[in-house]
Amino acid sequence: MDYKSKIILIAGPTASGKSKIAINLAKKINGEIVNADSMQVYKQLKILTARPSEKDQKKIKHHLFGIVDVRKRFSTGQWLKKCIKIINLIRKKNKTPIIVGGTGLYFKALVDGLVSIPKFKPSEKNKILKLHKRLGQKQFYKKLVKLDPVSKKFINSNDVNRSIRAYEVKKLTKKSLYKWFKETKTFFDKNEFVMTYVDYPRDKLIKNIKKRIERMFDLGAIKEVKKFNLIKINKLNSVNHVIGIKEINSFLSKKAELNDIKEQILIKTRQYAKRQSTWSRGHMINWHKIDPKSKNPFKKILK
Repeated sequence: MDYKSKIILIAGPTASGKSKIAINLAKKINGEIVNADSMQVYKQLKILTARPSEKDQKKIKHHLFGIVDVRKRFSTGQWLKKCIKIINLIRKKNKTPIIVGGTGLYFKALVDGLVSIPKFKPSEKNKILKLHKRLGQKQFYKKLVKLDPVSKKFINSNDVNRSIRAYEVKKLTKKSLYKWFKETKTFFDKNEFVMTYVDYPRDKLIKNIKKRIERMFDLGAIKEVKKFNLIKINKLNSVNHVIGIKEINSFLSKKAELNDIKEQILIKTRQYAKRQSTWSRGHMINWHKIDPKSKNPFKKILK
């Protein structure tokens, strides 16, 4: 296979070893790694989001990690524009782009294209923001599902930003966000993509998550949250939902013991991994499943 003509995608649940697989592959085929994780884009949250270490980033060129200030909102559209630009730059260097992460919508946007929805007036958007503030996420989500039933299949009930976005699109265009998705144009030919998903056994994944949580605290997760708390951030920003922030703040305010918050983080991370796996079953049916324990998981795929 001519690697240079391909864009390799490595998706998978959190703590499945995607980064290690990507680095090993990049060494073999002269590739560069591009982030496709919506939380690893934030500058100030390196530990909680399990961003690749500086040591790993020195081994292989990494892109789109730690590029966004936590005070700023960062959309799938912004990521896609940057990702396309970087893919083209990597290819100009005669190298292979390797896109790695756990955010399904990022991969969907890259493979299927981005929705060309009309821009809305600030006054229209503000009305919906005020409605969300008045109702709260739980009631707002119910209102969204009633307005646009199909959104229930794609949006988690706790996802504030995507709930608001789906609501405003349906309300202001009279067409579901997901109908807009179907009418999008792609930026690359689908044959250019080598789409892979790290298929990790559930029990082993949970063990990996436990190890990662302990490592996070050893590296200074509590100190990272203390610094994060000093920054003024809009409550609607998705960065507030990074797993560990709320739990560590409970510990800092002496509302919970350290072991208790570690267990809470474990539960939330397991739930997140399950959602990622559910997404893959619905949206990545034709992706190649790769074994993370294999010495050469791409042997059969990249011939």
